[in-house]
Amino acid sequence: MSTLDPKNPKVNGKSVAILATHGFEPNELFKPMAALKESGAEVSVVSLPESDSEIKSFSKGEWSRTVPVDTTLSNVSASDFDALVIPGGLMNPDRLRQFTEAVDFVRAFFEAGKPVAAICHAPWLLIEADVVRGRTVTSYPSLKTDLKNAGATWKDESVVTDQGLVTSRSPADLDAFIKKTLEEIGEGIHSGQHA
Repeated sequence: MSTLDPKNPKVNGKSVAILATHGFEPNELFKPMAALKESGAEVSVVSLPESDSEIKSFSKGEWSRTVPVDTTLSNVSASDFDALVIPGGLMNPDRLRQFTEAVDFVRAFFEAGKPVAAICHAPWLLIEADVVRGRTVTSYPSLKTDLKNAGATWKDESVVTDQGLVTSRSPADLDAFIKKTLEEIGEGIHSGQHA
């Protein structure tokens, strides 16, 4: 059952990248992806250049569902997409932030004013891209100090939206996260979204 009701017609035809690698939290990828597709968005799972054809999620201490990789960072740029979604999971953003291609890809969305949605541990990648200074965000609670040290204002709320940047704490916040993500993607470019 979708968390999307009603569908957001302003998302129809938008191109959205979901940036992930092995170790993503399954619900944080699959639920937003389903909601985006139901609203008519074209969704691409983008992964690291050396990625396998499928990437595995990690949940409750074990490897879980897989998702096909549509393309890799070596074949696309932020200019190919209208928005970016970054699922969490402990391993996913920690691995992504070690790759210049992933960090540059994320930063380019901010430089272009495009919506970016990051949940759970995903803001680690935003810190690495140096795009949270002066922004108001939330995250998995253990990232609070990291985000504050990177210059962000951190709030303990289910979803925080700041000029095209959507952040949430955990899978328990997915309904609010998805609703706000769809709204921000529907609105398009945000002048306050910057690197």
